[in-house]
Amino acid sequence: MMNMLLLATVVWKFLGNLLVFLELFVEVSTFNLSAFMSCPKACICTADLLSCARQELHQVPLRLPPTATTLDLSHNAITHLNDHWLATLPRLHTLRISHNHIKDFSRQVFHNAIYLVHLDMSSNHLHAVKKHYFENLVNLEELLLYHNEIVEVDGNAFLKLVSLQKVYLSWNYITQFPFTAIQGFNHTHLRTLDLSTNNLSSIPVEEISALPVYIKNGLYLHNNPVKCECSLHQMLQEWKNRGFSSVQDFTEQHTCKAYSDVPRSIVNTFKYKYFENCSTSLAVLSIPEIPCKVGQSLVLHCNTSLLDDNTTIYRWISPKHELFMYPEHSDGIHKAFKNGSLKITNTELSHSGVYVCIAISERQKINATHEVNITVHYPKFADSFNTGITTLLGCVVSLLLVLMYLYLTPCYCSKCFKKPASPPQDCSAQSSILSSTPPATDGPNRKISTNKHVVFLEPIKEARNGKVRLAVGEDFPDAKSPTLLQLKLDSGSISSVFLDHPIISYEAEDLSQADE
Repeated sequence: MMNMLLLATVVWKFLGNLLVFLELFVEVSTFNLSAFMSCPKACICTADLLSCARQELHQVPLRLPPTATTLDLSHNAITHLNDHWLATLPRLHTLRISHNHIKDFSRQVFHNAIYLVHLDMSSNHLHAVKKHYFENLVNLEELLLYHNEIVEVDGNAFLKLVSLQKVYLSWNYITQFPFTAIQGFNHTHLRTLDLSTNNLSSIPVEEISALPVYIKNGLYLHNNPVKCECSLHQMLQEWKNRGFSSVQDFTEQHTCKAYSDVPRSIVNTFKYKYFENCSTSLAVLSIPEIPCKVGQSLVLHCNTSLLDDNTTIYRWISPKHELFMYPEHSDGIHKAFKNGSLKITNTELSHSGVYVCIAISERQKINATHEVNITVHYPKFADSFNTGITTLLGCVVSLLLVLMYLYLTPCYCSKCFKKPASPPQDCSAQSSILSSTPPATDGPNRKISTNKHVVFLEPIKEARNGKVRLAVGEDFPDAKSPTLLQLKLDSGSISSVFLDHPIISYEAEDLSQADE
């Protein structure tokens, strides 16, 4: 019994000591965590932003809060970066460490920064871009290295940066650049490569011509002391005609040296008169154009010089920089096939532009590009419809005019055409009677003639009393008849029938009164 009590006492004390130890461990851990989570004195911390800019720091603070997604260490005096120093920042995607004094760093500096997307190391003292500098940044999209002292860029410096989109290397001392390393094997997302304001004395036109069009559009080469050559001028002139931003936005800054041994012989590439004597027989890249109507479907073929050896991989880049690759990269409109074809279903106006195909042969270790310019437009139904309506309307108008001419001849007297034998009494003097044969009802006093007769009025003569009287022709022997004094037939005149006012016979009335 005593042994049991002794054993229980020992166990109780042991549990009590263990409890005290656990309490102390929790307190120490809490203290360390709070110290770990504390913001550095020279920095400003927010929810996910850590700013230590302009604090005259000579080294990076040791304790950095792990919640930071953006770290700003710019405008300090930092000269060295420790290995694995970003291991405590698992969420970091933006790092700004520009305007410092960094000259070099080891392979392990960015070993744990696999989620880093934006890296700004501009305005430092880097002398080269070595192969191991950024090989661990597999998700890096934007790299800023301008305004350093870079002289050389390793050909494999960007080999593993498959997500790279923008590289800024301007304002350095680069004398040559490995353009063959970015011809499309692993840089299908690259859109901007800024090499302006460097020491490039020559530009390999043949290597640059092999680059995809989306890289050429963002390849900035202005403000370099390159030698004036016809091949360079031809390439830049072609880029200008095609509206590439790399030339269109910096036309005045594209210069070259007229004389290689004269440093100040800098001239504008597009204004130098020497290029007028260059041969115009240089090959100009022509892009095949394919017209398409809205709603139609078409298939694009990757017509390259590569032979399909079952290892060739095809990638299509749309005008909106979308990637389509067999079999994973497809949507409801674009569908990529294994043989390199790309089908576009139900095309729209937004699909217009240059499609680029990149063919990569793993066995031959070469690649080739093919460009197709798609122009989508609406069907011209409206034009055909307007043409048909115009033709039909013209026919209808012509028919109406014919009917109006036949049936709507103006005549103000309904009896004009009913009694052609005797002169009309109720019609005005403006009416005319045409007759090919004399009417059968002519009286004995009428002269029979086979000619056509036109009614006309002879000149008016004045009577002695001032009244108007009509002249009587020879065809009316009975001058005293009031009926026959109104009209006279004659085949020699036709102009007088169009008098504007009717003639009223006053002399007929006088003759009647004289008879009475």
